[in-house]
Amino acid sequence: MEGTHTMPESAAPPTPPVELSALLAREELALRQIAGPPAAGTVVHWVHTSEMADPYPYLLGGELLLTAGVHIPEATGSETYFDDYVSRIVAAGGAALGFGVAPVHDTVPRALVEACEAHGLPLLEVPPQTTFSGVARAVWQLMSRARLAELRRVTEAQQSLASAASRPDPVPSVLRRLAQRLGGRAVLYGPEGAELAGAGREPGGEVRAALARLAEVVQPDRQGLPADGAPRSGSGSLDHPAGTRPGEAEAARPHAGHRPGREIGQPGPASTAGPSPANRPASATDTVSGAHLAVYALGAGHGFVLGVATPHRAPGDHTIASVAAVLLSLLTGEQHSGTGAARSAALVRLLLGAPPEEVAPLLGGERWLVVHARPDGNGAPDPVAASALGAALGSALVDPAGDVVRVLVPADREPAPLPGWTLGVSAAVTPADWPAADTQAARALARARATRTPLLRHGPRPALADLVPPGEATAHARALLAPVTAHPALTETLRAWLSLHGSWDRTAVALSVHRNTVRQRIARCAALLETDLDDPDVRMELWFALRHV
Repeated sequence: MEGTHTMPESAAPPTPPVELSALLAREELALRQIAGPPAAGTVVHWVHTSEMADPYPYLLGGELLLTAGVHIPEATGSETYFDDYVSRIVAAGGAALGFGVAPVHDTVPRALVEACEAHGLPLLEVPPQTTFSGVARAVWQLMSRARLAELRRVTEAQQSLASAASRPDPVPSVLRRLAQRLGGRAVLYGPEGAELAGAGREPGGEVRAALARLAEVVQPDRQGLPADGAPRSGSGSLDHPAGTRPGEAEAARPHAGHRPGREIGQPGPASTAGPSPANRPASATDTVSGAHLAVYALGAGHGFVLGVATPHRAPGDHTIASVAAVLLSLLTGEQHSGTGAARSAALVRLLLGAPPEEVAPLLGGERWLVVHARPDGNGAPDPVAASALGAALGSALVDPAGDVVRVLVPADREPAPLPGWTLGVSAAVTPADWPAADTQAARALARARATRTPLLRHGPRPALADLVPPGEATAHARALLAPVTAHPALTETLRAWLSLHGSWDRTAVALSVHRNTVRQRIARCAALLETDLDDPDVRMELWFALRHV
């Protein structure tokens, strides 16, 4: 009975569609296209056999419909029958028509060829030796192979994206790898809608603007419109055809699961204000100027959004983009060393005059490390990279100040070397000594850069200088260094030069100046101090003094 072949619109094969050209390439089938548009642009989702004069009620869309022409009346003097027959298949969303020659018809009726040509429906001639079951088996074999290839592609992409996330610049690396895998553009939008980072070929201005507008659809507390200006609601998939297989909603399948006059995802009258924050979708898609757009909300409502624009959609694209969205959520998410409310309370108390030691427990500890970090290379760290650094160190208390990122880390979280970064770490201190620890971390970073050490810790230990009372040591240091302390650049240069055993090159690297500048400053120090800096006793005394200023 014909009705046994009907399926609900939500049902779809858990496999990718098959290119009609791939089916024609199967030599054992000997199929031949005799009418309709080129097969390269047509995909088949399943095979259905019917001898009904009107197969429309029994089609879901995307089928290769097979018939032997049993339903054709013996007297078909006019072309009306074939025109009506083909138009109904097209209206149902059929992908192609296969006509089996013999035993009913020796050739494909000429009127059927002309009707398929007129309606743009690919028409295949199925030779006598090829059974309809053989055609269906070939389609499912191709689907199985496509599914295997898709799984392999997704697995390789997952590994590639995970590797990118472990790089020193994880967010740009993930975006670059995603853009390469999808062959398009990948963008990270901030909570305010600004583009923070991007990778891949820049699309045209219309597509770029449409992607930014689409991102607003999934951002919390923002009124968003898709690219055509018409807000849409519901699942968040703005142009998904129903009947796409689970997990691949964004891989569009033409005609599958819907018919003209019943547009999927079209907004109802109540959707003009966009989705409410409570019902805001986690992802959305649209198509603009031939470009396929998709956006994904990152994290737990912090407002970051991943946007993707590609010239085409392929099975697996949605899964690959979803993996990237998860990784970016981890990289951009806030790493809590206490609750957000506690950190806000700590900030307010500091601004209102509370001492640091009073608010430190709200931040997650009583003893702290100050870490100064600088990325390898010449580029300054961006806010996203700084956030990722804080996540790696286990703290959300991050200050990207120029070329150096400062991180306040609870002392129980021991920093480790990080690829792509040079770190200077202070001694563990109480909040009252945070300024001193900041200085220690800065000096440790300068020495680490000069010695090309990934991580250097400030390590105080008992010394002869500890035998001198602090007050007397400070007074002596101020008197000895008075000629140079009025010039901070000279003081810091002398300190770095002595700490690096008089190396001109390393001191220049530590201070980010030319080696000739170091020579000039040290010569100026020697002149102002009226001493011989080549004398080891002089160097020792100056080093002792510099530790107390």
